[in-house]
Amino acid sequence: MRQLLLAALVAALSAIGPAAAQTSAMLGIPFTITRPAGDGPFPGVVLLHDCSGLGPGSSGAAWRWSSELTRLGYVTIWPDSFSTRGFPGGVCSEPNRGAVAPRYRVADAYAALAHLRSLPFVDARRVAVMGGSHGGSTTLASILALPVNIARGSPGFAAAVALYPSCGPRYGEWEVVHAAGPASPVTSYRGVFRPLAPTLILTGELDDWTPAEPCNQLVRAAQAAGHPMEIRIYPGAHHAFDSAAPVRHVAGRMNANAAGGRGATTGGNATAWADARIRVRDFLAAHLQATTR
Repeated sequence: MRQLLLAALVAALSAIGPAAAQTSAMLGIPFTITRPAGDGPFPGVVLLHDCSGLGPGSSGAAWRWSSELTRLGYVTIWPDSFSTRGFPGGVCSEPNRGAVAPRYRVADAYAALAHLRSLPFVDARRVAVMGGSHGGSTTLASILALPVNIARGSPGFAAAVALYPSCGPRYGEWEVVHAAGPASPVTSYRGVFRPLAPTLILTGELDDWTPAEPCNQLVRAAQAAGHPMEIRIYPGAHHAFDSAAPVRHVAGRMNANAAGGRGATTGGNATAWADARIRVRDFLAAHLQATTR
C-alpha cells in the first residue's frame, strides 16, 4: 500500500507546475514537496523546520526558503518531524521535547533524501540539507552522520546550510565545555567537527538562543583541520533574522543558554536576510553546480 501511495504521489507531482506543493506520508511522517516548472532533473534541498514546526504557529521559515529555492531551480522537500509525534504546535516552549531532539530528526532528513532520489525529476547526486534553529542543529547532526544504508550505495548530502543552529551540543568529536551546566560560562572548546560535505553556517551576533561564538569556534577548528566549512555572523542580528518579524523576547521559550532555562529573543533583520539569500544561492550553486536564475 505504501509503495502504491508513493507511486501515485510521484505521478501527481510530475504534473504540478512551478512552486506547487503536495503533502502526503513518508515513512509515517508528513512532508511537502515543491518543484520548479519543467522536466528536470533538478537539484534538491531537504528543508528542516525550526522548533515552531509546520502547523498554524509556524514561523514560516520553511515556506520562505522553499519559495526562494524553487525560484532558483531547486526541488524542496520539508519533512514534518513534530505533528505525528505529539507536538503539532511545535516545541519552542515544550520542556518534554526530547523525543524530537535534533539527533532523532537525522533519520527524517535521510528519509527525505531517499525519497527525493526516487523522483524522476530530481538529480540524485545534487541534494543538500538545510534548516534553521532546531532544524539548523539537525542539519549539523545530519551532515556529521552517514547512515549505513546510504554508505553502502549512493553518497549522502552534497552540501549543508545551517542557519542559527545550536553549536553547544556535542557533535561527534566536537564539544563545548561549560563551567557548570549549559547556561554557565564556556571554559573551553574541544575536538573537531568533521562534516561529510561542504557546510555553511549563518548566524546572528546578538543571538541569545543559540549564541554565535560556539559556532564560530566550531567552524575555525574544522577549517584548521582541513574541512570545508564557512560561517557568516551578522552584526546586530538576532535569532531568526531571516524574516520581517519584529524583534521580541518571549519568556516561555526553552533556552539552555538562559539563566533559568527559559526566555529567548527572535526577530528579522533586513540586511542579514538579504545577504543570507545571496550567500545561500551562491553556496548551493557552487556545491550543487546548479544554474541560478
